[in-house]
Amino acid sequence: MPSFFIEQFGCRATQADGAALERQLLDRGCTAASAAAAADIIVVNTCTVTASADAQARDAIRKFHAANPAVRLIVTGCYAQRAPEELAVLPGVSWVVGNSHKPQIPQLIDSLSAAAPAETAKSANDFFPAAALHSEPSEPLSSDSTVPFHSFVAAGLAPPAASHLGKILIGDIFDRTELLSAPVLGGEGHHTRPTLKIQDGCDSRCSYCVIPFVRGKSRSLPPDTVIQEIRQLSAAGYREIVLSGINLGTYGRDLSPRVEFENLLRRILGETAVERLRISSIEPLDVTQDLVELFAGTDRIAQHFHMPLQSGSDRILAAMHRWYRAEHYARRVELIHERLPHAAIGADVIAGFPGESEDDHAATLSFIERLPFTYLHVFSFSKRPGTKAASLSNEVPGATIKRRARELRALSEKKSAAFRHSQIGRTLRVLTLRPDDDSRSNTTPTLSSNYLRVRMDGTFSANLWFDVQVAGAEGTYLGGTGISGMQGQLAQTTVNA
Repeated sequence: MPSFFIEQFGCRATQADGAALERQLLDRGCTAASAAAAADIIVVNTCTVTASADAQARDAIRKFHAANPAVRLIVTGCYAQRAPEELAVLPGVSWVVGNSHKPQIPQLIDSLSAAAPAETAKSANDFFPAAALHSEPSEPLSSDSTVPFHSFVAAGLAPPAASHLGKILIGDIFDRTELLSAPVLGGEGHHTRPTLKIQDGCDSRCSYCVIPFVRGKSRSLPPDTVIQEIRQLSAAGYREIVLSGINLGTYGRDLSPRVEFENLLRRILGETAVERLRISSIEPLDVTQDLVELFAGTDRIAQHFHMPLQSGSDRILAAMHRWYRAEHYARRVELIHERLPHAAIGADVIAGFPGESEDDHAATLSFIERLPFTYLHVFSFSKRPGTKAASLSNEVPGATIKRRARELRALSEKKSAAFRHSQIGRTLRVLTLRPDDDSRSNTTPTLSSNYLRVRMDGTFSANLWFDVQVAGAEGTYLGGTGISGMQGQLAQTTVNA
């Protein structure tokens, strides 16, 4: 069986897709290569949330091919679903597989490993259904077996004629009902805090966002499956588990009977031994008083809320097709801060949405300034083909977008620094992580419930709980000394930390 390497781009949901694919390939007897250079097949799992994400994926594909022209490249993910023909023309690409057919990649790899190098497609619209993967090369495909092609690439972006064209396997993402998921045993803690995707897709239509068109309708992992996965992770020694999704607050609305996200959390707390859950991101209108009370009533859910804001201007929120206004959002932040005064509260913000005036930008800055945010994720507006915002003519100049993004990031740094300093003198329960690039000798990086990085004096294994007395702040870290720890955990820890 071939060796494989998965190159990941994008959000936690994309990483979860990659983890599920890795599990499938290992179950089929494939071998995971330690590095791309050692692999027979490289799967490039792409993101398309911005033009920059597209460019990063194309650059990686070119570099993989240049380093090893013989390696077989399979490109999948959100960019592959949105614009497969842009990727099919890149040198070395054997197949482009959309999210619609990502579960068929193991079967495709079987086909690649069993056959001679595939004959290149004659055009960028040469699509094949999964059922035909094991057909003889000379066997013609009937027209009704071809998977329909849906792309949001503007006519002006059609690829030029090329001597190489990879084959494309794609279908209508809105027909998908399954959810591809497996725990991501990596990410921010390097195998310490697994991420479990329990929801995919989105039924909203924000005017700037291409994600619903590349991930399809909202779909949820059945609650019994969620419970089973978390039990297995806890039994394997993992202490903090991150729940993720494209629109996590809509979890369970597609199931029959319908399941509420809050009720799922209560089941997890009642039926598993997980020591700490963390919620990756949730829309503001899904943050209810009952949900906040649930967080406040237990130390087994991290005191951390990440709620996409996008703008503090009601005029821009309306143009974005967001379904709340600034004061609706503010009430959620105030509710969280009242019940959990030390909670981390983060937000996504877009700089330079078409039509955003200086007054709109100033309103966003003022809104963020007056509320107890602890960090921001700032994005410069990026026109995404197929979205309503892409057709708007009142674009903000690039230099103006960059300036506004800088101002938002400076405000984020100011808010984050103030939050860190507010924790000096407090005792925080932290989870030890593996050393990172910023680690120092005789200290251990840790993460608190309220999403703060703390350098703890001493060197300890990953995946241990400690109570740390915070003594000061340096850069983006807090510093402190462990005043109590659970050294008995060392013998119990089975995580590959």
